[in-house]
Amino acid sequence: MLKRRGLGAAFSISPYEKASAPSESGTSATAVELAFRSGSAAAVKEKYPSWGLRNQINNDINNLEDALRLYDDMVRTRPLNNVIPLNQLLSRLIKLKHYSSAISLFRDMWALGIPVNEYILTTVVTCYCLVGRVDLGFCTLGAFFKRGVVPNVATFSILLNGLFRWDRVSQAQELFKKIIYRKLCEPDEKMYGVIIDGLCKAGNTSMAIEFLEVMQKRKVKPNAVIYSSIIHSLCKDNMVDKAFDLLHEMVEKGIAPNIVTYNCLIHGLCNLGRWKEVARLLTEMQDFHISLDVFTFSAVIDALCKDGEIEAAEDVFQTMIQRGEKPNNVTHAALMDGYCLQGQMDEAMRVFNTMVANGVVPDNFIYNILMNGYFKKMRADDALHLLKDMQCKGLTPDTPTYNTILQGLFRVGRSDVARKVFDEMQTTNIMSDFYTYCVMLDGLCKGGHIEEALDLLHKVEVERADLRHVCMYNIILHGLCKIGRLDSARDLFESLSLKGLDPDVSTYSTMIQGLCSKGLLKEAKELVVNMEENGCSANGITYNVIVRGFLLGGKYDDALVYLEEMDKRGFPVHSYTFSILLNSLRESETDPSLLKIIQKFVPNRKV
Repeated sequence: MLKRRGLGAAFSISPYEKASAPSESGTSATAVELAFRSGSAAAVKEKYPSWGLRNQINNDINNLEDALRLYDDMVRTRPLNNVIPLNQLLSRLIKLKHYSSAISLFRDMWALGIPVNEYILTTVVTCYCLVGRVDLGFCTLGAFFKRGVVPNVATFSILLNGLFRWDRVSQAQELFKKIIYRKLCEPDEKMYGVIIDGLCKAGNTSMAIEFLEVMQKRKVKPNAVIYSSIIHSLCKDNMVDKAFDLLHEMVEKGIAPNIVTYNCLIHGLCNLGRWKEVARLLTEMQDFHISLDVFTFSAVIDALCKDGEIEAAEDVFQTMIQRGEKPNNVTHAALMDGYCLQGQMDEAMRVFNTMVANGVVPDNFIYNILMNGYFKKMRADDALHLLKDMQCKGLTPDTPTYNTILQGLFRVGRSDVARKVFDEMQTTNIMSDFYTYCVMLDGLCKGGHIEEALDLLHKVEVERADLRHVCMYNIILHGLCKIGRLDSARDLFESLSLKGLDPDVSTYSTMIQGLCSKGLLKEAKELVVNMEENGCSANGITYNVIVRGFLLGGKYDDALVYLEEMDKRGFPVHSYTFSILLNSLRESETDPSLLKIIQKFVPNRKV
């Protein structure tokens, strides 16, 4: 199986040194309590005889209390003009993720008149950006000017990064324009990297490429990280060929691609099933002595599993182990998900048990995959047993876990249990999200509890207006139309504009289907016109729905008009629509309009 995919040779070469990936740190904001100053300064001096040395601070300060006591000792020392250890202490607090505490110390230093330099001010700007107060980061620039310090490229880069971090993309672009036009500083490689990475993460890849061109025109040489950001964004948008163009460009400029660059390309190719090119890239990586890491293997395994090639994925998994690369949670999750997709729950559990035996601790995501697999096999008790197992191992079910359980219980017809689980969820500190409510609304509607679904929708409107979305109304509309309550569906549909919601193509298609089911073909036809006038283009589902309505209503001329229009737009005729078409032919073989439809859209049928 592995050889058939062309990946065997690529994985057979001896491994080189492993490449490590940087870890992503989280953000916390712990309020500082300067009451710690009551600690003994003498004791701190004894513990930190050389507190001015950077390694002393980095090695001995491991918690907020020690940092505050050391700070107290520093400010009691005279004169207060040696800011180097204070710089180091603030940096240490950032590494310990006590961002708000670092800000509080800075304010105290300012009040005491301790001299602050460019480094300390930049550190404070960093803290404000990390806690989401970029506005206060900009205010800190005033302190720069008061002290006669000019903000440099590093300071502006931090502010730009803060704006992108908190989704203020347009403001980040405006700031960069001001930096250029007012010559506030000369942008360097790092600043361009911040801009390009931020634009890519915001989904504006084309603008990121424009900034890459600007960067090169201004004689600033991009590095592999910058190119990798754009390549990753292009691959995410399935624009792999353009990503390869960028790869060739960076190689031509003498910029060596790294493991991240190749992983992005491999992931993009895997998603498109372009396995020969995956094999070629894997071999190329080995030729350049870039060793495959856990991310490379995991991407290939995940794509093979999604492609239904579970045996090939298992081969790659075993090869990974043989080459000394330890599978992580992501790798195991991909393989387990592959077996679950195939309905092979015993194999999925084998991978799970092997993972645990090898010391890899399963997380909520892995349990969710397995529970979902069991629910799909209608083995609800096994899924609920896994829930108990994860709780016994100290894991707390999160929102995605509850969503998996609720969806699974509705799928196996245990709506009463699902409703109890949902009620229990409301009594915990686990917040229901948009998907939770969609699962509940869909399950209640399909289970015949339409009134409960309407009550729940009203509750969302009142208590969780931030989650209100047209998708929730589409679920209810579908439920109402399915049980024949077209008048109620009409009322809800007409109220959408009053709620500030715009119907989407699914909303219109649902209503058109409801009208057709009641034989109200003229109204259905008018609604198709209205949706197009309102800027919502009909899709293949819309056309199939209305064609079926006209066929079942014996309006073959109208059906032909919509069939020709959907053919012009490139929408296929669904198999269910074909079956209705053929049944109509049996009932009315001599109708000329129907014969035209058959001749045009079923060309192989003799009439």
